[in-house]
Amino acid sequence: MQRLRESSVALKSSEVPEVPEGAAGPAAGRGRAVHGGRAVSGVTPAPTPARARPRTAARTAGASVAALATAGTLLLAPAAVAADGDKVTKNTVNQDYSVTIAAQFTRPNGAMLSRALTYDPKLVPVNSHVTVSERANSDRTRVGLRVDGLVANRTYGAHVHTGTCGVRPESSGPHYQHRKDPRTPSVDPAYANPKNEVWLDFTTDGKGEASSVSRNAWRFRSGEARSVVIHEHRTATKAGVAGTAGRVVACYSVPFNQSKEAAKAVSGLLGKLF
Repeated sequence: MQRLRESSVALKSSEVPEVPEGAAGPAAGRGRAVHGGRAVSGVTPAPTPARARPRTAARTAGASVAALATAGTLLLAPAAVAADGDKVTKNTVNQDYSVTIAAQFTRPNGAMLSRALTYDPKLVPVNSHVTVSERANSDRTRVGLRVDGLVANRTYGAHVHTGTCGVRPESSGPHYQHRKDPRTPSVDPAYANPKNEVWLDFTTDGKGEASSVSRNAWRFRSGEARSVVIHEHRTATKAGVAGTAGRVVACYSVPFNQSKEAAKAVSGLLGKLF
């Protein structure tokens, strides 16, 4: 398994796609934040004076939180696509699901694939940035996309796809659909539409920056939504071409809807710590 190099540098608030207040539900306060922490292990400390005990307890609690953070981060990294330069900046583990991740686009190569790949550096330059957020509760999903460093004043198509990014643009597979079209490729507006899929089309400003948000009245099926793909132009809506947006120019592997697996990993870690 390839490892994801973590970063403890959080994104600025202006760089993270906006998440509506209260979207995570009442359980959000029980979550943990991931900032690339590491579990601390060692021998049991010698007895300390009564006055020093609170400080020792604080250090123990800090180590436990760091271990919890590490478990969440490792779980979020897909085994076949993690690489240097990616950042897991936030992961809240509770009955709802919230994650924000960011990376720089790189060219694909056969030796090691980054999460964020550009297949057309003229449209998505190497080292341009991408941030994706997901916020989901029992029956709704919000996905946010933010990019910078792309071509200025240009419109791109973008969607959630079923596969992870690979050496070839087609590796990411078709669009994720809540109701699956029995025909492939899916170009029927009854299925290929922003209510049944996740569309994140955007137009960059004069600096090559843009953001977009999709809100859907359903949750992803576990393991079936795995990437955000950027296309060369706006998504079409007419019958026969609905959902198409030209060539795939970039792809970003994203760990959508992994809350159940994260909860299991954290539960196992806490059992060992306490």
